[in-house]
Amino acid sequence: MTGASGATGFLAVDSGGSGLRVAVGTAERGPLARRASAEPVRTGERGIDPEHFMAHLVPVVRALTAEAGPLRLTAAVVGAAGLASLGDALRAELPGALAREFGVRRVALAADAVTAYVGALGARPGAVIVGGTGLIAVGTDLTAWRRADGWGHLLGDCGGGAWIGRAGLEAALRAHDGREGGSPRLRACAEEEFGPLAGLPGALYPRPDRPAVLASFAPRVAACADRDPVAAGILRAAARHMADSAAAVCPAEGEPRVTVTGGLFEMGDPILLPLDEELAERLPRARRVPAEGDPLHGSVRLAAELSRGPLTLPGDRTMLCVATLSGR
Repeated sequence: MTGASGATGFLAVDSGGSGLRVAVGTAERGPLARRASAEPVRTGERGIDPEHFMAHLVPVVRALTAEAGPLRLTAAVVGAAGLASLGDALRAELPGALAREFGVRRVALAADAVTAYVGALGARPGAVIVGGTGLIAVGTDLTAWRRADGWGHLLGDCGGGAWIGRAGLEAALRAHDGREGGSPRLRACAEEEFGPLAGLPGALYPRPDRPAVLASFAPRVAACADRDPVAAGILRAAARHMADSAAAVCPAEGEPRVTVTGGLFEMGDPILLPLDEELAERLPRARRVPAEGDPLHGSVRLAAELSRGPLTLPGDRTMLCVATLSGR
Protein backbone atom coordinates (compact mmCIF):
# COMPACT_ATOMS: atom_id res chain seq x y z
CA MET A 1 0.00 0.00 0.00
CA THR A 2 1.02 3.60 -0.47
CA GLY A 3 1.20 5.71 2.67
CA ALA A 4 -1.74 7.81 3.80
CA SER A 5 0.53 10.81 4.41
CA GLY A 6 2.16 13.03 1.84
CA ALA A 7 0.96 15.18 -1.03
CA THR A 8 -2.25 14.38 -2.88
CA GLY A 9 -1.26 12.55 -6.05
CA PHE A 10 -2.45 10.58 -9.05
CA LEU A 11 -1.67 7.31 -10.79
CA ALA A 12 -1.61 7.14 -14.60
CA VAL A 13 -1.31 3.89 -16.58
CA ASP A 14 -0.97 3.03 -20.26
CA SER A 15 -1.59 -0.68 -20.88
CA GLY A 16 -0.90 -2.05 -24.35
CA GLY A 17 0.71 -4.78 -26.37
CA SER A 18 4.19 -3.91 -25.12
CA GLY A 19 3.22 -3.98 -21.43
CA LEU A 20 2.44 -1.34 -18.81
CA ARG A 21 3.79 2.20 -18.65
CA VAL A 22 3.04 3.88 -15.34
CA ALA A 23 3.49 7.35 -13.84
CA VAL A 24 2.70 8.95 -10.49
CA GLY A 25 2.58 12.66 -9.84
CA THR A 26 0.56 15.61 -8.64
CA ALA A 27 -1.74 18.01 -10.44
CA GLU A 28 0.54 20.90 -9.49
CA ARG A 29 3.89 19.35 -10.44
CA GLY A 30 2.91 16.83 -13.10
CA PRO A 31 4.59 13.39 -13.33
CA LEU A 32 7.20 12.80 -10.64
CA ALA A 33 8.31 9.29 -11.62
CA ARG A 34 7.71 6.83 -14.48
CA ARG A 35 8.38 3.13 -14.95
CA ALA A 36 7.45 0.31 -17.30
CA SER A 37 6.66 -3.39 -17.06
CA ALA A 38 7.46 -5.20 -20.29
CA GLU A 39 4.95 -8.06 -20.02
CA PRO A 40 1.49 -7.33 -21.50
CA VAL A 41 -1.61 -7.91 -19.38
CA ARG A 42 -3.23 -11.27 -20.13
CA THR A 43 -6.56 -11.66 -21.90
CA GLY A 44 -8.73 -14.74 -21.55
CA GLU A 45 -12.34 -15.85 -21.57
CA ARG A 46 -13.31 -12.87 -19.39
CA GLY A 47 -11.36 -10.45 -21.54
CA ILE A 48 -8.58 -8.34 -19.97
CA ASP A 49 -7.59 -10.08 -16.72
CA PRO A 50 -7.94 -7.70 -13.69
CA GLU A 51 -5.91 -9.94 -11.34
CA HIS A 52 -3.03 -10.20 -13.79
CA PHE A 53 -3.23 -6.43 -14.28
CA MET A 54 -2.91 -5.77 -10.54
CA ALA A 55 -0.15 -8.35 -10.12
CA HIS A 56 2.00 -6.37 -12.56
CA LEU A 57 0.90 -2.91 -11.44
CA VAL A 58 1.39 -3.15 -7.67
CA PRO A 59 5.20 -3.62 -7.62
CA VAL A 60 5.63 -0.88 -10.22
CA VAL A 61 3.56 1.59 -8.19
CA ARG A 62 5.43 0.69 -5.01
CA ALA A 63 8.74 1.43 -6.73
CA LEU A 64 7.39 4.69 -8.15
CA THR A 65 6.07 6.01 -4.85
CA ALA A 66 9.38 5.13 -3.19
CA GLU A 67 11.14 7.15 -5.89
CA ALA A 68 8.71 10.09 -5.92
CA GLY A 69 8.36 10.44 -2.15
CA PRO A 70 5.25 10.23 0.02
CA LEU A 71 2.10 10.49 -2.09
CA ARG A 72 -1.53 9.98 -1.11
CA LEU A 73 -3.00 8.66 -4.34
CA THR A 74 -6.58 9.89 -4.75
CA ALA A 75 -7.17 9.44 -8.50
CA ALA A 76 -6.16 6.85 -11.07
CA VAL A 77 -6.56 6.69 -14.84
CA VAL A 78 -5.98 3.46 -16.76
CA GLY A 79 -5.81 3.57 -20.53
CA ALA A 80 -6.07 0.03 -21.88
CA ALA A 81 -5.86 -1.52 -25.32
CA GLY A 82 -8.95 -3.61 -25.99
CA LEU A 83 -11.05 -1.95 -23.28
CA ALA A 84 -14.02 -1.29 -25.57
CA SER A 85 -14.50 -4.94 -26.55
CA LEU A 86 -12.60 -6.89 -23.85
CA GLY A 87 -12.99 -4.67 -20.81
CA ASP A 88 -16.09 -5.91 -18.95
CA ALA A 89 -14.16 -7.65 -16.17
CA LEU A 90 -11.72 -4.75 -15.91
CA ARG A 91 -14.57 -2.26 -15.55
CA ALA A 92 -16.27 -4.43 -12.94
CA GLU A 93 -13.25 -5.25 -10.75
CA LEU A 94 -10.33 -2.88 -11.31
CA PRO A 95 -11.73 0.27 -9.60
CA GLY A 96 -12.37 -1.65 -6.37
CA ALA A 97 -8.95 -3.30 -6.52
CA LEU A 98 -7.23 0.07 -6.98
CA ALA A 99 -9.22 1.52 -4.06
CA ARG A 100 -8.26 -1.36 -1.77
CA GLU A 101 -4.59 -1.39 -2.72
CA PHE A 102 -3.82 2.32 -3.09
CA GLY A 103 -6.74 4.14 -1.46
CA VAL A 104 -7.76 5.97 -4.63
CA ARG A 105 -11.25 7.46 -4.56
CA ARG A 106 -11.83 8.13 -8.25
CA VAL A 107 -10.87 5.82 -11.14
CA ALA A 108 -11.27 6.47 -14.85
CA LEU A 109 -10.97 3.61 -17.34
CA ALA A 110 -10.27 4.72 -20.90
CA ALA A 111 -9.81 3.00 -24.23
CA ASP A 112 -6.25 3.41 -25.46
CA ALA A 113 -7.61 5.40 -28.41
CA VAL A 114 -9.00 7.94 -25.92
CA THR A 115 -5.70 8.31 -24.05
CA ALA A 116 -3.95 8.61 -27.42
CA TYR A 117 -6.44 11.36 -28.32
CA VAL A 118 -5.94 13.23 -25.05
CA GLY A 119 -2.16 12.88 -25.27
CA ALA A 120 -2.20 14.25 -28.82
CA LEU A 121 -4.84 17.01 -28.61
CA GLY A 122 -5.92 17.45 -25.00
CA ALA A 123 -9.51 18.46 -24.26
CA ARG A 124 -10.18 20.04 -27.65
CA PRO A 125 -12.62 19.07 -30.42
CA GLY A 126 -11.04 17.19 -33.28
CA ALA A 127 -9.95 13.81 -34.57
CA VAL A 128 -6.91 11.63 -34.03
CA ILE A 129 -5.71 8.80 -36.27
CA VAL A 130 -3.95 6.17 -34.17
CA GLY A 131 -1.74 4.01 -36.36
CA GLY A 132 0.40 1.05 -35.41
CA THR A 133 -0.09 -2.59 -36.31
CA GLY A 134 -3.78 -1.66 -36.49
CA LEU A 135 -5.62 1.56 -37.26
CA ILE A 136 -8.40 3.43 -35.48
CA ALA A 137 -9.68 6.98 -35.64
CA VAL A 138 -11.36 8.65 -32.69
CA GLY A 139 -13.00 12.06 -32.49
CA THR A 140 -15.08 14.21 -30.21
CA ASP A 141 -17.01 17.47 -30.26
CA LEU A 142 -16.70 17.48 -26.42
CA THR A 143 -20.25 16.12 -26.04
CA ALA A 144 -19.73 12.54 -27.31
CA TRP A 145 -17.05 10.21 -28.65
CA ARG A 146 -16.99 8.70 -32.12
CA ARG A 147 -14.71 5.95 -33.39
CA ALA A 148 -14.10 4.46 -36.81
CA ASP A 149 -12.37 1.20 -37.71
CA GLY A 150 -10.15 -0.54 -35.19
CA TRP A 151 -11.85 -3.82 -36.13
CA GLY A 152 -8.70 -5.93 -36.33
CA HIS A 153 -6.61 -7.13 -39.23
CA LEU A 154 -9.22 -9.59 -40.58
CA LEU A 155 -12.18 -7.20 -40.63
CA GLY A 156 -10.63 -3.75 -40.84
CA ASP A 157 -7.69 -1.71 -39.51
CA CYS A 158 -7.59 -0.33 -43.04
CA GLY A 159 -4.40 1.61 -43.70
CA GLY A 160 -2.64 0.29 -40.59
CA GLY A 161 0.72 -1.44 -40.47
CA ALA A 162 -0.65 -4.98 -40.97
CA TRP A 163 -2.82 -3.74 -43.84
CA ILE A 164 0.16 -2.10 -45.58
CA GLY A 165 2.39 -5.11 -44.97
CA ARG A 166 -0.22 -7.53 -46.29
CA ALA A 167 -0.72 -5.40 -49.43
CA GLY A 168 3.04 -5.29 -49.96
CA LEU A 169 3.34 -9.05 -49.64
CA GLU A 170 0.42 -9.56 -52.01
CA ALA A 171 2.26 -7.41 -54.58
CA ALA A 172 5.38 -9.50 -53.99
CA LEU A 173 3.44 -12.73 -54.58
CA ARG A 174 1.87 -11.28 -57.73
CA ALA A 175 5.37 -10.67 -59.06
CA HIS A 176 6.37 -14.19 -58.01
CA ASP A 177 3.43 -15.59 -60.03
CA GLY A 178 3.83 -13.27 -63.00
CA ARG A 179 0.41 -11.69 -62.40
CA GLU A 180 -0.50 -8.12 -63.22
CA GLY A 181 0.00 -5.62 -60.40
CA GLY A 182 3.09 -7.29 -59.00
CA SER A 183 6.24 -5.54 -57.81
CA PRO A 184 9.62 -7.16 -58.46
CA ARG A 185 11.18 -4.75 -55.98
CA LEU A 186 8.78 -5.79 -53.22
CA ARG A 187 9.31 -9.42 -54.19
CA ALA A 188 13.05 -9.00 -53.60
CA CYS A 189 12.38 -7.29 -50.24
CA ALA A 190 10.01 -10.06 -49.18
CA GLU A 191 12.53 -12.76 -50.08
CA GLU A 192 15.19 -10.95 -48.04
CA GLU A 193 12.79 -10.75 -45.10
CA PHE A 194 11.05 -14.15 -45.21
CA GLY A 195 12.99 -16.41 -47.56
CA PRO A 196 11.51 -18.22 -50.60
CA LEU A 197 7.99 -16.91 -51.15
CA ALA A 198 6.50 -20.31 -51.87
CA GLY A 199 6.92 -21.06 -48.17
CA LEU A 200 5.40 -17.80 -46.94
CA PRO A 201 1.80 -19.00 -46.37
CA GLY A 202 2.91 -21.98 -44.33
CA ALA A 203 5.22 -19.81 -42.25
CA LEU A 204 2.72 -17.01 -41.73
CA TYR A 205 -0.78 -18.46 -41.33
CA PRO A 206 -0.24 -20.56 -38.16
CA ARG A 207 1.45 -17.74 -36.22
CA PRO A 208 -0.50 -16.18 -33.34
CA ASP A 209 1.36 -12.90 -33.93
CA ARG A 210 0.36 -12.76 -37.60
CA PRO A 211 -0.72 -9.07 -37.52
CA ALA A 212 2.66 -8.02 -36.11
CA VAL A 213 4.51 -10.10 -38.72
CA LEU A 214 2.49 -8.47 -41.51
CA ALA A 215 3.14 -5.03 -40.02
CA SER A 216 6.88 -5.72 -39.90
CA PHE A 217 6.90 -5.53 -43.71
CA ALA A 218 5.27 -2.07 -43.83
CA PRO A 219 8.58 -0.17 -43.47
CA ARG A 220 9.95 -2.10 -46.47
CA VAL A 221 6.95 -0.92 -48.50
CA ALA A 222 7.64 2.66 -47.40
CA ALA A 223 11.33 2.36 -48.25
CA CYS A 224 10.42 1.35 -51.83
CA ALA A 225 7.78 4.01 -52.40
CA ASP A 226 10.01 6.65 -54.02
CA ARG A 227 11.19 4.18 -56.70
CA ASP A 228 8.27 1.77 -57.04
CA PRO A 229 4.81 2.89 -58.21
CA VAL A 230 3.18 -0.22 -56.73
CA ALA A 231 4.56 0.54 -53.27
CA ALA A 232 3.61 4.21 -53.65
CA GLY A 233 0.09 3.15 -54.65
CA ILE A 234 -0.23 0.99 -51.53
CA LEU A 235 0.69 3.92 -49.29
CA ARG A 236 -1.67 6.21 -51.19
CA ALA A 237 -4.51 3.72 -50.64
CA ALA A 238 -3.58 3.47 -46.95
CA ALA A 239 -3.68 7.27 -46.65
CA ARG A 240 -7.10 7.32 -48.30
CA HIS A 241 -8.42 4.78 -45.79
CA MET A 242 -7.03 6.83 -42.90
CA ALA A 243 -8.62 10.02 -44.21
CA ASP A 244 -11.95 8.19 -44.60
CA SER A 245 -11.82 7.13 -40.95
CA ALA A 246 -10.82 10.61 -39.77
CA ALA A 247 -13.68 12.16 -41.76
CA ALA A 248 -16.14 9.74 -40.15
CA VAL A 249 -15.29 10.90 -36.61
CA CYS A 250 -14.30 14.54 -37.06
CA PRO A 251 -16.73 17.12 -35.61
CA ALA A 252 -18.94 18.74 -38.23
CA GLU A 253 -18.73 22.28 -36.85
CA GLY A 254 -15.96 24.82 -36.39
CA GLU A 255 -12.30 24.34 -37.26
CA PRO A 256 -11.41 21.05 -35.56
CA ARG A 257 -7.84 19.89 -35.12
CA VAL A 258 -6.66 16.66 -36.73
CA THR A 259 -3.48 14.81 -35.88
CA VAL A 260 -1.81 11.41 -36.02
CA THR A 261 -0.07 9.35 -33.39
CA GLY A 262 1.49 5.90 -33.17
CA GLY A 263 4.49 3.98 -34.42
CA LEU A 264 3.18 3.66 -37.98
CA PHE A 265 3.92 7.31 -38.65
CA GLU A 266 7.59 6.85 -37.85
CA MET A 267 7.79 5.79 -41.52
CA GLY A 268 7.77 9.54 -42.21
CA ASP A 269 7.13 11.27 -45.52
CA PRO A 270 6.19 8.18 -47.59
CA ILE A 271 2.97 7.92 -45.55
CA LEU A 272 2.63 11.45 -44.14
CA LEU A 273 2.75 13.30 -47.47
CA PRO A 274 -0.08 11.35 -49.14
CA LEU A 275 -2.03 11.47 -45.88
CA ASP A 276 -1.76 15.27 -45.74
CA GLU A 277 -3.09 15.45 -49.30
CA GLU A 278 -5.99 13.11 -48.57
CA LEU A 279 -6.91 14.95 -45.36
CA ALA A 280 -6.83 18.30 -47.17
CA GLU A 281 -9.31 16.92 -49.70
CA ARG A 282 -11.62 15.16 -47.22
CA LEU A 283 -11.44 17.67 -44.34
CA PRO A 284 -10.61 21.08 -45.83
CA ARG A 285 -11.90 22.97 -42.75
CA ALA A 286 -9.79 20.96 -40.29
CA ARG A 287 -6.40 22.13 -39.07
CA ARG A 288 -3.63 19.52 -39.15
CA VAL A 289 -1.43 19.86 -36.05
CA PRO A 290 1.43 17.81 -34.59
CA ALA A 291 0.63 15.48 -31.70
CA GLU A 292 1.51 17.00 -28.32
CA GLY A 293 2.23 13.68 -26.61
CA ASP A 294 1.68 9.93 -26.47
CA PRO A 295 -0.97 7.75 -24.73
CA LEU A 296 0.81 7.81 -21.35
CA HIS A 297 0.83 11.61 -21.60
CA GLY A 298 -2.91 11.35 -22.21
CA SER A 299 -3.40 9.21 -19.09
CA VAL A 300 -1.36 11.72 -17.08
CA ARG A 301 -3.45 14.62 -18.36
CA LEU A 302 -6.69 12.83 -17.46
CA ALA A 303 -5.37 11.76 -14.05
CA ALA A 304 -4.25 15.28 -13.14
CA GLU A 305 -7.68 16.63 -14.10
CA LEU A 306 -9.49 13.82 -12.28
CA SER A 307 -7.51 14.55 -9.11
CA ARG A 308 -8.84 18.13 -9.19
CA GLY A 309 -12.49 17.35 -10.03
CA PRO A 310 -14.73 16.15 -12.89
CA LEU A 311 -13.33 15.40 -16.33
CA THR A 312 -13.96 17.88 -19.14
CA LEU A 313 -14.23 15.20 -21.81
CA PRO A 314 -17.50 13.29 -22.25
CA GLY A 315 -18.08 9.99 -20.51
CA ASP A 316 -18.89 6.82 -22.43
CA ARG A 317 -19.53 3.32 -21.09
CA THR A 318 -16.91 1.65 -23.26
CA MET A 319 -14.59 4.56 -24.15
CA LEU A 320 -14.21 6.61 -20.95
CA CYS A 321 -15.99 5.81 -17.68
CA VAL A 322 -15.39 7.15 -14.16
CA ALA A 323 -16.05 5.29 -10.90
CA THR A 324 -16.20 7.06 -7.52
CA LEU A 325 -15.33 4.88 -4.53
CA SER A 326 -14.85 5.17 -0.80
CA GLY A 327 -11.26 5.37 0.44
CA ARG A 328 -9.53 2.89 2.77
